[in-house]
Amino acid sequence: MFAPKRILVPTDFSEDSDEALKQALELAKQYHAKVYVLHVAEPITQCAGDFCLDASTMREAEDSEILRVRQMMQEELSKFPEVQGIEVVSDIREGDPVREILREQDEKGVDLIVMPSHRKASLFKRLMGQVSEKVMEEAKSPVLLVRH
Repeated sequence: MFAPKRILVPTDFSEDSDEALKQALELAKQYHAKVYVLHVAEPITQCAGDFCLDASTMREAEDSEILRVRQMMQEELSKFPEVQGIEVVSDIREGDPVREILREQDEKGVDLIVMPSHRKASLFKRLMGQVSEKVMEEAKSPVLLVRH
């Protein structure tokens, strides 16, 4: 019988991601597993066309974005009272979602990834569904896709 000990939950802070996190927390409680919650942020572009931000403005924008995402992560976790009694570690990375999810899996020794499927939805959700599919194809561990 499969009993995960390290569960990774990538989140984009959507309702679908909330459902995946809820499922992961239930599994964690059942199997006494540790949960890693990961958000992958888009990199801030320094130049757009002919306009570029100077280094200090760029740093301020990055710092502001990191603070905003950390606050969103705290708000995300506060939605779930079942977090009590479960070891939950949150992480924020910047870059390509598929690569960063797989990198987190390797670095943390994750044995299960729980993420939303985002099927039959808006264009944005379908793009996120493509992330889920690519992760499922390339992950070393099982991937549980959760439908909402």
